[in-house]
Amino acid sequence: MPVEIEIKSLLGERAVADGLRAKLVERGAVLSETSAQLNHYFTGEALPVLVERAQTILNPSDAASLTDIAGRARKASVRTRLLNQTVLLIVKASLDDTTSANGITRLEFEAETPTLSLEQLDVLVIQAGYSAQAKWSRKRESYQIGDITVSLDENAGYGFLAEFEILAEDESDATAQTAGLRTLMAELGAVELAQDRLERMFAHYNAHWRDYYGTQNTFTIE
Repeated sequence: MPVEIEIKSLLGERAVADGLRAKLVERGAVLSETSAQLNHYFTGEALPVLVERAQTILNPSDAASLTDIAGRARKASVRTRLLNQTVLLIVKASLDDTTSANGITRLEFEAETPTLSLEQLDVLVIQAGYSAQAKWSRKRESYQIGDITVSLDENAGYGFLAEFEILAEDESDATAQTAGLRTLMAELGAVELAQDRLERMFAHYNAHWRDYYGTQNTFTIE
């Protein structure tokens, strides 16, 4: 199963995001997605129960993929998403020592749930044994440059953030692909957001998400 490699860079101001966008276009990057998103995060360790309950809302292929991830995950985070008009169930499972919510090397499951609204999917997750953690909102532009996806996000709370992502064929390829992402980031002048600072930001947002969700309000955490 492919492994998601993702590294974040905190941009903060719109001007910095505009500068990175211009560098991407100069390198031949192509705009692949523009979206508005609502992301709802959950806490808990009830993945086997969620896998069982999700069988009725997923197609057979997606159900099999979720079952496989549940059997391999060290840690797993669960979230629901409204991507424009599409409702998604998302599970991110860590394969390294970083967290499943914000880690670098992860298995990622993402599947449409066309029979449920975002609110109905939230209820299913909670009934499986999870607790609501926080709600997030963002606008996203994604650019493709070879096999690498670079997303420029305007996040409630965080401000502007870039995500550099590539899919490795398997875990053995993860180290080389991570190095490739960092090389591109250095060439573009994007500074990697340290995991410890990201965790502090994540914790602050989760504690105060009602002040930011659906707004352009931001905060700074060192």
